[in-house]
Amino acid sequence: MACTDEYIQYVLEQLSPAGEVSARKKFGEYGLYMDGKVIGLICDNQVFLKKTEAGADLLGNEAEEGFAYPGAKASYVFENLDDQDFVIQVFRASWEQIPFPKPKKPRK
Repeated sequence: MACTDEYIQYVLEQLSPAGEVSARKKFGEYGLYMDGKVIGLICDNQVFLKKTEAGADLLGNEAEEGFAYPGAKASYVFENLDDQDFVIQVFRASWEQIPFPKPKKPRK
């Protein structure tokens, strides 16, 4: 099942206080970007946040984990982002530990 436009808008609205947030279509689903970093994926109307130590500390042992697609690394899964303050806290803490993408080499 693909993501609905309504769900993408819901995610972007809920995360907007955290910074510059956007979703870009990738591989039939969406990459989730925050302040210049890829922070996760949006697939099948679920948000998959990259795993970090900061995220683990805030979410605890009960954090739901899953795979955005077959062969993907395990991520934290969010279906409901209604607790906006907590979700933003988790995403900002994780953002701090995710490196910026490496610059692309110019083509010859």
